[in-house]
Amino acid sequence: MRTSRVAAAAILVAATGLAGCGLSGEADQGSIVHKRSLVIGVKEDQPSLGLKRSDGTYEGFDVDVAKYVAGKLGVPPSRITFRTTPSSAREAALATGAVDMIFATYSITAQRKTKVTFGGPYYVPHQDTLVRADDSSIKNVRDLKGKRLCEVLGSNSWKRVTEERKITATTVKARNYGECLTKLLAGQLDAISTDDLILAGFAVGRPLKIINSPFTDEKYGIGLKKGDLAACEAVNRAVIQMYQEGKAKEFLDKWFSKSGLRITTSVPQFEGCT
Repeated sequence: MRTSRVAAAAILVAATGLAGCGLSGEADQGSIVHKRSLVIGVKEDQPSLGLKRSDGTYEGFDVDVAKYVAGKLGVPPSRITFRTTPSSAREAALATGAVDMIFATYSITAQRKTKVTFGGPYYVPHQDTLVRADDSSIKNVRDLKGKRLCEVLGSNSWKRVTEERKITATTVKARNYGECLTKLLAGQLDAISTDDLILAGFAVGRPLKIINSPFTDEKYGIGLKKGDLAACEAVNRAVIQMYQEGKAKEFLDKWFSKSGLRITTSVPQFEGCT
């Protein structure tokens, strides 16, 4: 534990040093770090991560992390506007300024980094597979051959099965993971394969099960407008503090302690601000 704290402290010092010497005053004038209020993109259909309540407010792990990070930027919850941002609209929402930041199970990939500056990651989940509880035919990703797999618009998860691993599943299109869930429960598809935190939220209280056969590491990044390095460095410092203060563990326990997943509470390795 002491080693982890020392390592985290070293990362914080390094991040602070970057902010102090890596950016000029002119270079960060357009950064969101100067804003008194923020519009933050989140999901609305992912239980325990980003879910829109009937009263129009949002809840979940991503929402709690977003509030914490915004607070470290000097923006209290009263000056945050949360906006539903589906997977297919994330890059455009940042580029046009429709949102200032995105906390929406936004996996960092090389392709996305050409369009988005990513802070974090703030958590590293693993891709797994969700099936109906009475289905014993799918025990690992290879068993998805010939099965109906959900294909969400704007998501890369299904591609990691059919393209990266060349598994010949039949994909069934859906606008979002909420629609995948509806189709899985209705027997219109056989499996949903994506990040285990997303699947854990879906499985609670439903006749579904995670097969517990992870096959990738995902990196949940904080999406920022391309080139906003000042914001990237600021949110990275906030993420480090979130873990050091025990708030990350608090948020993870709050939303996933009953899921049976093995939760990681150490500071993730950052990607670097580009």
